[in-house]
Amino acid sequence: MRVGIDISSLIYDRGVSRYTYNLVRALIASDQIEVNLYGSSWRQKSELVARAEALIDHGHRLQHNYTIQSWPPKLHALGWEWGLNPIAKSLPQIDVFHSWDWSQPPDKKLPLVSTIHDLAMLKFSNTAHPDILTAHQKSWKILKDRQAHIIAVSQATKKDIVELLQVPPYLITVIPEALPREIVEVDLLMTEAQAAQIQLELNLNRPYLLFVGTREPRKNLTKLIEAWLPLAQDVDLIIAGAKGWDLTSKLTANPRLRFLGKVTDQQLSVLYREAEAFVYPSLYEGFGLPILEAFHYGTPVVAAEVSALMEVAGNAAEYVNPQDPALIRAGIIKILTEDLEAQQKRLQRMQIRRQMFSWDSVAKATISVYATAMQTVADV
Repeated sequence: MRVGIDISSLIYDRGVSRYTYNLVRALIASDQIEVNLYGSSWRQKSELVARAEALIDHGHRLQHNYTIQSWPPKLHALGWEWGLNPIAKSLPQIDVFHSWDWSQPPDKKLPLVSTIHDLAMLKFSNTAHPDILTAHQKSWKILKDRQAHIIAVSQATKKDIVELLQVPPYLITVIPEALPREIVEVDLLMTEAQAAQIQLELNLNRPYLLFVGTREPRKNLTKLIEAWLPLAQDVDLIIAGAKGWDLTSKLTANPRLRFLGKVTDQQLSVLYREAEAFVYPSLYEGFGLPILEAFHYGTPVVAAEVSALMEVAGNAAEYVNPQDPALIRAGIIKILTEDLEAQQKRLQRMQIRRQMFSWDSVAKATISVYATAMQTVADV
């Protein structure tokens, strides 16, 4: 089976790029398919080429290849649509194409698989850039019209796809994500001296709660801060992640509240490991990968009682109503005051839960979806 995969997202520092990297790496390692990587970047072609080569080096170079071009986004879209660019011209050489939900190949006869992580763009359209929303809507229509087989990363996302995009359930397969390998590798390679240096650089000299993610309205940070404020004398609140759209940065007058912005994987490792708890009161997520990251480091989790997060955390997190700061605070206090026996039992549940998600399983299930998509087209 020859599979084409769009890897353009690898140059962006987002959850989708981690997913793409880890999925492709697992697919290549499976040794069951021939992987053909495709991508386009106007300003970062060399970086995209380097990442493609690094991925292929994880497998057998002669079995896999890549095509990367450096066209401006609008020209790439037109060339893609009209079949004039190198990527489109090479599509007849593959059996199935795996895209993401913002860019679809022009060959209408080519079996198509697409991963949709969430529909936050629709649910929170007032925070989305109009042009980006329009591009997604156009792409979603193509997926529906071509009866593409869609991979949803959670049952919650599948439900949204059925309700908001009117895609038949039989065309959607739920394949959960897993802990990024690079997180595990950074943790294994870091020395105690390096970890101590990062603690010093980040000034981690007081107990703190941790939030990781882009600062945007659906992350519910204003209610998290409101919940935390009465606890500020005893525990700091550290928020790590890109600035995004909301206005929480105006609240930095409190010295116990710290916005770190983007952090490296090394810094993230130390932040998780040293935190008293990871607090994730998000109003909407497609999956909730930071929960698995916190579990990996043995850090207890306070999470919003929303379906996608509950799918990930199972019985290993402390759930709270994200709309009520008092209830968020109560969940935090419960975690902070647990006795040793309760802590150990929670840690065991976290470890069991984390082991339920693996990239080998993701790759196996994804290859099965490729076969299903090919058969669906053959039956038409």
